[in-house]
Amino acid sequence: MINEQIRDKEVLLIGENGEKLGIMATRDALQMAKDAELDLVKIAPTAKPPVCKIIDYGKYRYELARKEKEAKKKQKVIEVKEVRLSPNIDTNDLNTKMSAARKFLEKGDKVKVTLRFRGREMAHMSKSRYILDDFAEKMADIAVVDKPAKVEGRSMVMFLNAKRQ
Repeated sequence: MINEQIRDKEVLLIGENGEKLGIMATRDALQMAKDAELDLVKIAPTAKPPVCKIIDYGKYRYELARKEKEAKKKQKVIEVKEVRLSPNIDTNDLNTKMSAARKFLEKGDKVKVTLRFRGREMAHMSKSRYILDDFAEKMADIAVVDKPAKVEGRSMVMFLNAKRQ
């Protein structure tokens, strides 16, 4: 809220240089802001009394947008990459999948390892759990199991996350 939009009777006023000017009537604070050819901006609306500051509103908005953009730049987005396996996977195929998962983990992504079952393979789900356990064991040097293997419909899913050094 700025200038005439502020409807409170009294506000705690902060000057343009950051000095505390005290509690005063809103219209007096508004008059002081107009005299300085700046805006009266409500900074903390939930405080008792609300805190207002005399500043250039355009410059204030610009600073907020710049801080937001800076914060966005610094955050790391973690993606979840998926590696699909089947119960009758061969050793070399498993090694290929492991190297792909290793690349994902080195990039900083999480890895979702899915063991998919089709047709009659559904009857032997429990016997195929060793594939996921073996996968996790071979990846133990760079990864930790984030969520252990559990059955979800026609597949068994496990999540791996990169180890923290």
